[in-house]
Formats: sequence, structure tokens, C-alpha cells
Amino acid sequence: MKRLKKGPELKMPELKVPPFVSDLYWDLRDRRLLPLIALAVVAIAAVPFLLGGGSKTPPAKPRDAIATPTQGAAQAASLTVVQAKPGLRDYRKRLAGRTPTDPFEQRYTAPSTSGAELGSQTESSSDSVSSTTTVTTSSNSSSTTDTVKTTVNDSPPSSSSPSSGETSHHLVFYNWGIDVRIVKAGGKNADPSASPEIGVKHKVLPQTPLPGEKAPVVTYMGLSRKAAENHHAVKALLLVSDDVTSVDGEATCASVAKRCKLLEVSPEVPLTFIYGANETRYTIKILKIALVVTGHG
Repeated sequence: MKRLKKGPELKMPELKVPPFVSDLYWDLRDRRLLPLIALAVVAIAAVPFLLGGGSKTPPAKPRDAIATPTQGAAQAASLTVVQAKPGLRDYRKRLAGRTPTDPFEQRYTAPSTSGAELGSQTESSSDSVSSTTTVTTSSNSSSTTDTVKTTVNDSPPSSSSPSSGETSHHLVFYNWGIDVRIVKAGGKNADPSASPEIGVKHKVLPQTPLPGEKAPVVTYMGLSRKAAENHHAVKALLLVSDDVTSVDGEATCASVAKRCKLLEVSPEVPLTFIYGANETRYTIKILKIALVVTGHG
């Protein structure tokens, strides 16, 4: 048997690995990470097969399939959606409870004016309304009370009144006044045998000096509001002059100063004042407190 002669030797080409790949390989080997890299590659390759094997979807049921009895009961318990078809409501049903009326038929009657005369009055009545308003003004040492009374007369106008038919308004102004009795006696230069001077003043209004401007022993300042609130009594306020050296009688001090300047005096209670350098004696007694008409509007 003849042996074949040796032919020319074939040399495999030398494969050179890039330095980057060889360095990465030796680094992973030195750090013992090659098994982990192998497992990661196997897992990445197996994921599509694992996910694709269990994702079998059941075939869809036809819509026109005949439902079994159990399926019909389940469908009956479910919510059914029906398409709404709104339309206009029949007016006969909407107005069934109403009665038709004729819009041209007269249903309201006009007031009867037969036999009426121009300027005649159907009723003769006299109504008057009265209202009283009290206005109180106060100062540092006194208080003044003004009362305004308004009377409205709604009676029909008489023949002498204007034909316009307007109602007349009358304003009457009131204030609290006093009737006071003043007795003047004594004094250094007076005659001891002379009789005392007695005088009575009526309707004295607030802020009036007594007995007068030449000898203002006291000044009437109006009613005491403090006495009316605390004692429920009507008392007058008298402002004492600085020239008064002595006061004798029953009165209540209404001021807070050390020397009493404002006195609350009750009616029918006399007070004796020693006034001026001559030491003239004045006895003042309030007789009555009443409302006084001060004007009209």
C-alpha cells in the first residue's frame, strides 16, 4: 500500500484578541465575576422563552352565542344600559289639571262711580297723632331737658283750609320750669324794723339767675337726672354763686368738689343763703315743677 506523500502544510491564521477584551476577561477572572456574567447571559436568553410559554389567551366568544340558563341569570343581575330617546312632552298631559279660560273675558269689575260728586267726602273722621320727643343736653355742671311735642292732625280740611288737601303739622316746644318764692331780708346796712321783701316768680326756665341778674344768688339749671334715676324723685338743680358764704336748709350736693356748688332741691323745701359783702339773707323755696311751653313751630 502506497502512502500518500505529504503535501504542503496548512497554517491556520493567527487570531489576535483585542487588548480591551483580554484585559476585561482577566479582570473578571481575577475578581471571580465570570460565573455571574455567565448566569446573567443565560437568564437573558431564557426570559423570552419563559414569558412566551405561559401567555396563552383564550379565544374570544362570539357575540351571537346562545346563552345558557346560568349565563342568563348572571346577565339579568348585571346593569343594563339603554339608549335614552328624549322628546317633547305632550302639552295635554302637562296641562291636564288646569281649566282653560278665555283671555278676552272681563273678570275684574271697575269701582262704581255712579252718584258720586266732586269734592264729596265718604267718611268724616278726625284722627290726630301726638308724639313727644325729649332732648337732653348736659354741660360740665348742669343738665337741661327740652321736650318737643309734635301733633299731626289728619282730619279733613275745613272750608277755610287750602284746597290742596295737605295735612297740617304743629310743633310745640316744652321745657321744665319752676315757680319759686324768694324772701329778701337783713343785711349790714338794712333797717332792722323794715319788713322783708317777698316775691314770687312763675315759669322760671333753666339757666335763669335768681332772684335776678343784679344779685345772682343761685341759678336754676333744670331737673336733676341723677335724683330721678336713683331716688325716683323730681328735684331741681340750683347752681350756687361764689359770693354765697353760707347755706342753711335741707339739700343734696350734686357736685364732687370740696365746696358744694350744685344742689339738688326738692319742692316745698326752703333754703336760706347769705349773699355778698352786706350778708343779705335770701330764702328761696321752689313751689312747683312743671312743663312750660317755650314756643311753637
